Amino acid sequence: MPTQQNIDEKWLVAALYKFVDQPDFASLKSPLAQCCVANSVFGTILLAREGINGTIAGPEPGLRSVLGWLRSQDRFADLEVKESWASELPFHRMKVRLKKEIVTLGVGELDPANNAGHYVEPQNWNALISDPDVLVIDTRNNYEVAIGTFVGAVDPKTSSFRDLPDWFDKKLEPSKHRRVAMFCTGGIRCEKSTALLKAKGFDKVYHLKGGILKYLETVPEEESLWKGECFVFDQRVSVKHRMEEGTYHMCHACRMPLTAEQKESPLFEAGVSCPLCHDQQTARQRERFSQRQKQMALAKTRGTRHIAADIAEAKREKDLLRSLHDGED
Repeated sequence: MPTQQNIDEKWLVAALYKFVDQPDFASLKSPLAQCCVANSVFGTILLAREGINGTIAGPEPGLRSVLGWLRSQDRFADLEVKESWASELPFHRMKVRLKKEIVTLGVGELDPANNAGHYVEPQNWNALISDPDVLVIDTRNNYEVAIGTFVGAVDPKTSSFRDLPDWFDKKLEPSKHRRVAMFCTGGIRCEKSTALLKAKGFDKVYHLKGGILKYLETVPEEESLWKGECFVFDQRVSVKHRMEEGTYHMCHACRMPLTAEQKESPLFEAGVSCPLCHDQQTARQRERFSQRQKQMALAKTRGTRHIAADIAEAKREKDLLRSLHDGED
């Protein structure tokens, strides 16, 4: 359990998932949503026959009540959660969605609950990925890998989790790659992708239990083989060792992570453009973004909430829903 380091970091954030066969998953939607609302917890949770996946945030007592309710269900009794603190509430709505899959790989039926790769605890991960006979694969998207990854990891340069099966088919062979280790943000992508590799005939397949988040929480920085920061799909943008908030910022025009140096660029204009998207916008878009930013700034000085802020929040939560469904945990 993380220790609250700063009195300003008053919101507890929980990233959670579990693969478990639950034919009656729809029956959980209403009581789970009611529990979250009653405890002032916000975010998005996906329910499907194959399990549960979500990120939620709220005051610590309320969030722990929701986690307690989930763990009171036999199917989620051993639910693992990655916890961290945020200085601002990352979400302002609560949604419980019913889906066909809690993470979309697009390859048909898999059984991650019973046929995933071998779990590797964070404290044992360094030894595994330091073995030259092990191929280490980062299963996240290219913009996530760009701000941090493990030393020596292969970047498939995918823009979506659903691109990974094609990369596997082109780059991996069971006879050549006898030991494969994969990792992702919270564990869900690599758990499902290891199930895919096993279905393709790969035998010695491993994945980091709890994902990067658990590793950053567990492994001391001085012993770490992680370089950079870890992208997360909320307004914190990134986190560092000990799950502290990172140094990256979000471009609210293109939704890409930015360094402090990129924010100092003459191509950066808050809410309008950044060095990554300035040449991809029309004059009409720039004017619309500029007017939106001005109205939001004006509303803030008046102590009110402008409609653009609600639109931005809806966009942020839409991004979260997309990230959960596409496996960008």
